[in-house]
Amino acid sequence: MARTKLTSVEIRGFKSISYNHPVSLTLSDVNILLGANGAGKSNLIGFFRMLNYMMSGALQRYVAQSGTSVSALHYGPKITPRLEGHLTFENQNGKDYYDFALTSAVGQKLIFSEETIKWDRINSNEPYIRSLENNFVESGLVNNNDSTARIIRNLLANCKAYQFHDSSANGALRQGSPVKGAQYLQSEGNNLASFLYFLKDNHNTEYQRIVSHIRMILPTFGDFYLEPRDGYINLCWKNNSANDYIFSPDQLSDGSIRFIALATLLLQPEKTMPSVIIIDEPELGLHPFAISQLAEMIRDASLHAQIIISTQSVLLIDEFSANDITVIENVEPDNHTTARHLNEEELNEWLNDYTISQLWIKNVIGGQPL
Repeated sequence: MARTKLTSVEIRGFKSISYNHPVSLTLSDVNILLGANGAGKSNLIGFFRMLNYMMSGALQRYVAQSGTSVSALHYGPKITPRLEGHLTFENQNGKDYYDFALTSAVGQKLIFSEETIKWDRINSNEPYIRSLENNFVESGLVNNNDSTARIIRNLLANCKAYQFHDSSANGALRQGSPVKGAQYLQSEGNNLASFLYFLKDNHNTEYQRIVSHIRMILPTFGDFYLEPRDGYINLCWKNNSANDYIFSPDQLSDGSIRFIALATLLLQPEKTMPSVIIIDEPELGLHPFAISQLAEMIRDASLHAQIIISTQSVLLIDEFSANDITVIENVEPDNHTTARHLNEEELNEWLNDYTISQLWIKNVIGGQPL
């Protein structure tokens, strides 16, 4: 059975996205968001992160962690009184829709002013539309047992945004994590060691594949040494020599530990993989050969999940088709974010002589600072 996919997202009034100039994303299996610093790529990632919080009844926690309701609205509530999201999902039976609107309220909260679900079925003449009952503070999808609501909630709850930027000594990637409760990889890799331990015990074929890809990038890498102690586990490892010396996670370079996290995320089993994987600038700190391997892992993961990547890597975008790329720009006069999906057929003459990255650098496809 074909899986349900998120095929389009329209966003109004969220951070750098103007209410009067919405951003519309058409999504397929692989989606590359390309743009300069400050274009709004991270804000698009933030929108998906907000959706994930909403599906667990934690919208207000997202608002508190992200700043205030004022910072979530484009230039604040005086300019943008509300933000909206319009999402479309498709499978072989038809389409499902989820629409919501949030407004600023007393106490620097965002509250729901509208929330609806709708479906169109191929074998039905009448579309189904339903306004959701919510408590304004949290989504009405959270405890709704309607079949369409449940499908949408489960898909959005399984839409995960990841960022592995903090590879410092005190960063999440290098810290020990509890052995229990590691059936999925957390958004910043907080439980990387315990998730690998879980995969080794329960999905050894995929675990060995992860190890094999790491060896391509780190030729001296042998295997992980994952031994629980007092309910916690550290990302220790061994090299490919004959000695028994155990290396600590501190003895991995920044690029190496980021690649380990990316390989674990993208090569995990289908059973544990999120339905939508969003990664913010995965190329940071990676060797050029590692970026080529990253592209291969993205393509592999896209067989089971939709992948959304934000990037400004010339090496990474050249690994993909123009049809996979959406150019993100920040335009005047009010500095709002725009999105334009590339069409390979329209660029065909250019692509006979230039790569996508060369067209980007020359500003033929846009996405460069003005």
